[in-house]
Amino acid sequence: MRLTTKTNLATRVLTFCAVNNDRLVRSSEIAEACNGSLNHVARVVQQLQSSGYIQTLRGRTGGLRLALPVNRISIGAVFRLFEADIPFAECFDAEHNTCPLSDTCRLRGYLTRALDAFYHELDMITLDDLVRGNCGLNELLALRPPVADGCAQSGPPD
Repeated sequence: MRLTTKTNLATRVLTFCAVNNDRLVRSSEIAEACNGSLNHVARVVQQLQSSGYIQTLRGRTGGLRLALPVNRISIGAVFRLFEADIPFAECFDAEHNTCPLSDTCRLRGYLTRALDAFYHELDMITLDDLVRGNCGLNELLALRPPVADGCAQSGPPD
């Protein structure tokens, strides 16, 4: 399984906004810090904005910021937003499926269960879990020097 560039950028955009939650940020700042093209970042920002994850303000002093608290942004929901239109395998796309095995193949059922388990795990992760206490991330993405207290390295649970 491989995530699309849009999903990857969406996670980076939200992470950048979370790290810099005290100010408006610009798409160009995100593109530079997160190694993405401004055009791709702009498209992802538009989709995140229309889905209610970020707020955008136009104009010379405009920018963007999170529309929800970090503990209410589910990583699973964000992944679904960007991955839902892309079928995992040909047999998952009823309109374009040409596989002659579809009616008798058992693999699709196993893949469905595996995808459900994948999203279930991601549903339990919030944006807060990714950024809270992550000093390395703060050092990489903060537009201002990170606050020292409360910043401890943390990683995924064992």
